Amino acid sequence: MAGPVSTPSTVPLPRRPVEPGATAARWTGARGWREVRRWYERELGWAAVPGRPPRLPTGVRFDVLDVPAEAGAGALRHLAPGSPVALRGDRMQLLVAAGSAEELPGLLEWLEWGAVTLDLRALGAGDALEAPLPPGWPPSSTEGPSRGLPGARSRGLSQCLEGAAVWLRPPEPGREAGASLPAMPAMGRAGHAPDLVRLVDTVAACCHRVRLRRAAGPAGRVVRSDR
Repeated sequence: MAGPVSTPSTVPLPRRPVEPGATAARWTGARGWREVRRWYERELGWAAVPGRPPRLPTGVRFDVLDVPAEAGAGALRHLAPGSPVALRGDRMQLLVAAGSAEELPGLLEWLEWGAVTLDLRALGAGDALEAPLPPGWPPSSTEGPSRGLPGARSRGLSQCLEGAAVWLRPPEPGREAGASLPAMPAMGRAGHAPDLVRLVDTVAACCHRVRLRRAAGPAGRVVRSDR
């Protein structure tokens, strides 16, 4: 007599847990960086050059003032609330109106900072900014990012992306950031954008103080000063 016929189980086998490192590798590979580039193109309408990470051309929609983070923090009060600011390691990148990089040398001379060595540089036409990670990126889900790349960072992802540029004040999708960027009054935007002259003067002074502090002796005495 034949025994009872066994039927296949309809209960699915338990899923193998996803390692954080595997998730990090997935979203920091080519696919993940493509999603970052698409976020800039779709959400902001900004051009983005493919790469790992992608790069944002400067001199078109905006230029960038690249300064020590300590110096940049002292200048934040001169920016409009919607003016984007990025952070990469110990460097802060302040977005300013396109064309500002060309104005910087003349501004520093006019403000009497031209003869002082400053850790301050501008990115303009022909340069590019390393694209900061979009707000909430990378996603914690392994099913893939949504249109806006939401989700909290996991420990594995954060470790894998250590040193990547991030937004301290991110640009807002659907809002033109150019109107809030610091600009020269002569560009016809007085009253609508922060004053680039005041920002540059503040940033230069902050950069100089940072330099003097780093050059100070053990007792805090300044060894040498250019100003």
